[in-house]
Amino acid sequence: MTKFVFVTGGVVSSIGKGIVAASLGRLLKSRDYSVSILKLDPYINVDPGTLSPFQHGEVFVTEDGAETDLDLGHYERFTDTSMSRLNSVTTGSIYQSVLNKERRGDYMGSTVQVIPHITNEIKERIQRVARNSNPDVVITEIGGT
Repeated sequence: MTKFVFVTGGVVSSIGKGIVAASLGRLLKSRDYSVSILKLDPYINVDPGTLSPFQHGEVFVTEDGAETDLDLGHYERFTDTSMSRLNSVTTGSIYQSVLNKERRGDYMGSTVQVIPHITNEIKERIQRVARNSNPDVVITEIGGT
């Protein structure tokens, strides 16, 4: 059964949580655990592809073409594991998915709310990473904290 580890920080971005998550992944791999790492970013943008590199840093492009946070590059290099669009989640992508489901009628006309719809989507994205590669451990970095 997959275990979940969450890496958070204080109230300042850029304090090294990505390196901590990547390093933890490397340590777990050295003990023969399979690892996948996920980045949750709080910004409303759907992905960092249109963010200014002066404000956010460079974009890392995954093998499947997703424009993601630079930390995914650290995750790949430290763990020797390819990342995909599943490993990068933003608040904007969460809301976009929930609103698309609402427009399709998936919620059967119910009022769409943060709880349960947004929180369920966040949990689904984390669990999707676990289902996709069935790792022993999923490390989730909560960005912007």
